[in-house]
Amino acid sequence: MVKILYAGALLLAFAISASMGDKATCGDAGVTPAPTSTGKPTTAPTTAPAPSPTKGPGKKTPLIVGHRGAPGYLPEHTIEGYTLAIEMGVDFIEPDLVSTKDGVLIARHEPNIIATTDVSDHPEFASRKKTVKVDGIDDIGFFVSDFTLAEIKTLRAKQAFAERDQSYNGKYQIPTFDEVVALAKSKAKEVGRTIGIYPETKHPTYHRSLGLPLEEKLLATLEKAGWNNRDAPVFVQSFEMSNLKEIRKVSTVKLVQLVDNPVPPYDWVVSGRAGTSFDVISKAGLDEVKTYADVISPWKRDLVEVRAVKTDPVTGAAVDVDGDGRVGDSDYYTYVNNTVIEDAHARGLLVHAYTFRDESFRVAANYSKDPINEYLDFFDRGLDGLFSDNGKTAVAARKKWLGN
Repeated sequence: MVKILYAGALLLAFAISASMGDKATCGDAGVTPAPTSTGKPTTAPTTAPAPSPTKGPGKKTPLIVGHRGAPGYLPEHTIEGYTLAIEMGVDFIEPDLVSTKDGVLIARHEPNIIATTDVSDHPEFASRKKTVKVDGIDDIGFFVSDFTLAEIKTLRAKQAFAERDQSYNGKYQIPTFDEVVALAKSKAKEVGRTIGIYPETKHPTYHRSLGLPLEEKLLATLEKAGWNNRDAPVFVQSFEMSNLKEIRKVSTVKLVQLVDNPVPPYDWVVSGRAGTSFDVISKAGLDEVKTYADVISPWKRDLVEVRAVKTDPVTGAAVDVDGDGRVGDSDYYTYVNNTVIEDAHARGLLVHAYTFRDESFRVAANYSKDPINEYLDFFDRGLDGLFSDNGKTAVAARKKWLGN
């Protein structure tokens, strides 16, 4: 049964207009979109391309993944958030996986939990704040690998996006991967349809360097659930390549190669392999991906040309045309397709893109500040699935696109 604490959020979410959804590793830090695959932003034509008219029934149904649960409404990676996403109609829920000191997989977006929990409010843990190199970058905060599961369970989740509802902060525990799997199974029985899981191994090279590898524990949990097989409602994802290749040697579970352009996979950095993630979505890169994975998952803006609505005549940089104090998605047009979707499909790979969000500054200018239009456009472009912070909007858009 849905807990009282978030029942109000469920009602609120279904009352919110879809007129309110950028990037940071399957996420968002309010950064400026990559302008085009060739570099400098170019000014879009006067008339922006509109989404193609929706077609009737008979089309393949795109997959909707509740990205981190339902963080458009509730704190991310909580049982309550996953439950809300399921009740909104998503097909899969996504737990990002990191490891505790005692080797238990929990659902958090990063090893550093300073931004997504109330750990800073716990004086008993104050001495554990430190600077750690994660994938070669200094990060200051509190790290899951310094906490036992029992200690993690004393913390509560909080909303990571300042512009979103903060009223549910401090109310929900941090779930284990086992608990997320159990939820998917129990809710599937309750709602009468399959609910899948879409776990991501977060920073696998980093975790392995700590003696806390993620893959073995992940597969053990899937095995226990009867889901360590190709027919299971499971996709396992990673921004690194080598751990997916290792999983493929011992499991038939469906695998997803995430792409974080232009950052190279960190296992490439460690091994000395040259290149960036743009190489992963090249034709040669996709040839490699198809040998071990089933899905390629890039940022949505890497599937299209992105052009500034207006550029500074001196610097050529995009300018804040909508006056919201930032240069973001709403100051760009999504323009013509590149060939990534076509190239992936030619190799038998599905394409699942991240991340779709409702906030108007995260929606490109040619969608008239309506995220529904963005979904319709990407469905028309041939996308097989997507990650959304706002499951209600995503499901409504899919229903409209399918014509039912």
